[in-house]
Amino acid sequence: MALAAVVLLVALTGTLVYLVLVIVAARHYLATGDRPHRPSVDGAACPRSAAPVSILKPLHGLDEGLEENLRSWFRQEYPDFEILLAVRAAGDPAAEVAEKLRQEYPQVPARLLVTGEPPYANAKVFSLDRMMGEARHDLLVMSDSDTRARPDLLATVAAEFQDPRLGVATCPYRAVPGHSFWSALEAIMMNTEFLAGLLVARLVEGVRFAVGPCVAARREALAAIGGWERLQDYLAEDFVMGALVAEAGYQVILSSATIEHRIGAQDFRASFEHRLRWVRSTRRSRPWGYLGQFFTYPLPLALILTALQPAWWPVLAATAVLRAYAAWATAGWILHDPLTARRWWLVPLEDALSFLMWIAGFFGNSVAWRGRRYRLLVDGRFEPADSPPRLEH
Repeated sequence: MALAAVVLLVALTGTLVYLVLVIVAARHYLATGDRPHRPSVDGAACPRSAAPVSILKPLHGLDEGLEENLRSWFRQEYPDFEILLAVRAAGDPAAEVAEKLRQEYPQVPARLLVTGEPPYANAKVFSLDRMMGEARHDLLVMSDSDTRARPDLLATVAAEFQDPRLGVATCPYRAVPGHSFWSALEAIMMNTEFLAGLLVARLVEGVRFAVGPCVAARREALAAIGGWERLQDYLAEDFVMGALVAEAGYQVILSSATIEHRIGAQDFRASFEHRLRWVRSTRRSRPWGYLGQFFTYPLPLALILTALQPAWWPVLAATAVLRAYAAWATAGWILHDPLTARRWWLVPLEDALSFLMWIAGFFGNSVAWRGRRYRLLVDGRFEPADSPPRLEH
């Protein structure tokens, strides 16, 4: 037991180094330098030469707060943009909400596409491909239906894309839960843990990924990687997109524009399935990075260490203080998240649950998404679980 405690202490030291890196990375993100143009909060400093923007919005069913989510995109304070919305079937209730907003904002060029059923597993990629084919502009902002944007988001993103080297930008997001305990836990994870990993990766090796509910891309950068056809079989198509665009020689950044990710009032089962899909797809998309996530769980490791050696409780206390500081570096400094400020005591509970989910991610290869089950392949691609297994190389 003593040897196990020593080994665990060595591992815990690595997690404390990681927490320090999170704090440094948050400061670095706020202070520097890959975001060359910062329009003012009210959009007044938006350059007149900023490129026109096409917003691509896949829809499927009535997300909680869908109308207000979409309305925030119609209210963008930007001189030249259009919105394309896509549903699989005309009878989708989201289509009625989209049509209502088109009537409410006639000054905004907006079109609703009915795509039909996708011919491959990733329905989101199919919708984005169809919308990009109809889009008039070369700067594309792709956002999920459960996002809510500030009025200056397009101004901020377009200013960043004045750099001709920039191919893709990921917008960090603040998760906003519905009225359920499990959605609050998941939001705490996104706001204190997920963003921390992105910031450390940015600091250590640069941004070579795209993630999250809102990604902006230059049309030519997508063409350079083979377009949506290259991404159609991947579950984490956003991550793969960013990696391929960086590999093609374009710059990829974390944008200075943040959004709200309205995750809804999920019950335990929905939250569990969502998180299991997340960890399993992450393990398949970047297996070594997933293994390295072991060092991002300081509190669970400190709790296990204290259970083995109760006299070492000061290590747990020090870890808790440093974890709180790192959590606030992301949730407070960057996201200005009232949830973490109000329910800070959920952070240790969430860390323990997240650690267990990380372990669960090593087992199984199936995920649930939009009411269907899929089978994950070793390279991050996926296929319907009821289809014949594809040969893997």
